[in-house]
Amino acid sequence: MLPTATLGRRERKKLETYRALATAARELALARGLDGLTVEEIADAADVSVRTFFNYFSSKEEALVGVEPAVLDELGAQLAERPPDESPLEALRAVLVTGVGDVAETMRRWSLRTELVRRHPSLLPRHLAALAEIEGALVRALAARLGTDPVTDPFPAVAVAAAMATLRAAVSSWEDAGRPGSVDDAVDSAFATLAAGLPAPSRRRRR
Repeated sequence: MLPTATLGRRERKKLETYRALATAARELALARGLDGLTVEEIADAADVSVRTFFNYFSSKEEALVGVEPAVLDELGAQLAERPPDESPLEALRAVLVTGVGDVAETMRRWSLRTELVRRHPSLLPRHLAALAEIEGALVRALAARLGTDPVTDPFPAVAVAAAMATLRAAVSSWEDAGRPGSVDDAVDSAFATLAAGLPAPSRRRRR
C-alpha cells in the first residue's frame, strides 16, 4: 500500500494533500456519480484550490485511480530496507501492510478505489495501469534485493503478483463478508495461507 515512514516532512505534506484530494474525489464520485463530478467540487471538498488540484492530477480520473510517483520510490526503498533474513513474501507483506501507519485508513482508501472501478468500468484501464506501476516498482526492488535480473528470472514478478493479489483478495473478501473482525486479521490469514503453499481448505462433512 502506501508507507510513509522514510519520507521527509515536505514529502509527507505533499502526500497528505494528494491523499486528501484522491479520497475526496472517490467519496464524491461514489455519492454523486462520475459524470457530474467536477474538479472544482473535488478541490473544495479537500479544502484546496483548483490550481493545487492540477499540481497533483491532470484530470479527475487520475485523482480517482492514479498513483503518486513518490510512493513508487518509497515502496522500493521500504523493500530494500527490510531485514535481510526475511523471506521475499515476509518482506513484501511488511511493505504492503505493516509499513502502513494507519492500516484501517489505508484499507478504506483502497476500498473506495475498488468500489469505484466496480461501478464505473471505464476507470478500469487507468486502475490496472496504476497497479502495474506499483507492481513494477516492487518487482525491481525485490530483484535488486535478491540479486537477480527480473527480465530473465520470473520469480520477483511472480512473488509480487501473488502478494498484491493476496492483499486485494483478503480485503475484498473481508468487505463482502460484512467486515467481520479486524482487517489486519483477514490479511494475516490470507498471507499465512499463501505462505503455507495454498493448501485446500478442509471441507465440512455433509450431514
